[in-house]
Amino acid sequence: MKKLLLTLAALGTAFGLQAKITLPALFNDNMVLQQQTDARFWGTASPGKKVTIRPSWSSQAVTTTADKEGRWQADVPTPQAGGPYTIELSDGERLTLRDVLIGEVWLCSGQSNMEMPMRGFNNQPVTGATELIVGAKTSTPIRICTVKRATARTPQASCSAQWLQHTPEAVAGASATAYYFARNLQQTLDVPVGIIITCWGGTPVEAWMDRQAMGAFEEFDLAFLDGDQQIKNPQNRPTMLYNAMIAPLVPYTVKGFLWYQGEANRIRPAQYQRLMPAFVQMLREKWGGKELPFYYVQIAPYSYGNSDLTGGSALLREAQMRNVDEIPSSGMAVTMDIGNENCIHPGQKAQVGERLAWLALANDYGMKGFEPNAPIYESMTVEGNRALLTFRTGRSTLAPLGDELPGFEVAGADRVFHPAKAKIEQGKGRLIVWSDEVAVPVAVRYAFRNYAEASLFNTFGIPASSFRTDDWELPVQ
Repeated sequence: MKKLLLTLAALGTAFGLQAKITLPALFNDNMVLQQQTDARFWGTASPGKKVTIRPSWSSQAVTTTADKEGRWQADVPTPQAGGPYTIELSDGERLTLRDVLIGEVWLCSGQSNMEMPMRGFNNQPVTGATELIVGAKTSTPIRICTVKRATARTPQASCSAQWLQHTPEAVAGASATAYYFARNLQQTLDVPVGIIITCWGGTPVEAWMDRQAMGAFEEFDLAFLDGDQQIKNPQNRPTMLYNAMIAPLVPYTVKGFLWYQGEANRIRPAQYQRLMPAFVQMLREKWGGKELPFYYVQIAPYSYGNSDLTGGSALLREAQMRNVDEIPSSGMAVTMDIGNENCIHPGQKAQVGERLAWLALANDYGMKGFEPNAPIYESMTVEGNRALLTFRTGRSTLAPLGDELPGFEVAGADRVFHPAKAKIEQGKGRLIVWSDEVAVPVAVRYAFRNYAEASLFNTFGIPASSFRTDDWELPVQ
């Protein structure tokens, strides 16, 4: 009899839980909703139940009905940035979300350089982070939501994540790149900013793509997804991170995407160049088919065991540079000036976050008066023993004028490269490159090796990417 009562009680509890509204992990206290849009809400309730959503910023309630499987979704119009607000959801039983802000929401993903928290990794600090951690106040309208690591063979409906207020502990654990982006955006726009962080160190881009997107790439064998055998290093296999760490976030309304990844794909640059447009297209389709902005970080110079290897990771940087023109509504933050020869995780994450923010401020928030894009090599002509290079510089010009710029090489028809001198041509803004060892230049390269230090910038301090004018075959190891 006692066992029967316990069983009935358990069934009653389970039924009661089924009757309540449940929400995905992204919907909780302290959350940020994208301003002036129809923010998508979804969850579960009892099948056929009417679900009512009452936001405190409006007298208008939004209603929807759970389908036969108990799933429901609704679009809630949001006002201009502000808060805090409350949101009451009810299917007869009330659920209240508190301390909700309305502002700008960005999804931030990638591998370890995106994952690197403000408190740093072991023995690897983030420059200048301690002051911001100690000074963090809850009154600052930045909210942080970090998705816990997980993998799955199939797309999941749930994940582990929670919105946190702007406290020292929360800031210390936040992605430094994402946090500096949010801080710059919040201070400039004077609106709340929410960052959703989902990343895993050492992972390739294909792990973040869904099965449909990966189906276009025949070189990847996806048969393992249909089995039940144990998967070694699942975080490095196609779709496994999308399924567990992106799918549960779809379609939480965001302004755009930030991406810092590429080191794990560096020995496959040509393939990476093909994967990235497909990855971005997948994200945009999942979030409603809109051309949402996508800003990414070019990997920084690093030795990879051989600092002077020509080509190497520079080929991956080249692929990323080409993606700027191949991916609509995208932008790339160049980090040639902040690489660390002996550490793959540069500590100057403030510059990375700021450069991403400048791209967003210029392209999505209408700010003018500066040029956030790096100079891009366009063409080369030859006059005598001098190569004359032109660049796409937008609202800026090349810099610094007058200095001799190190890091350049020039080759003739024999394809043998020699260290070269380089200067910006006064009045015309072209780059002049020459070497006394080369009578007729055929090709020019700049910083085109695993590790190199930047010397070429625009007038706003944005470094040029490493580049080359030739397409000769190079090692990628």
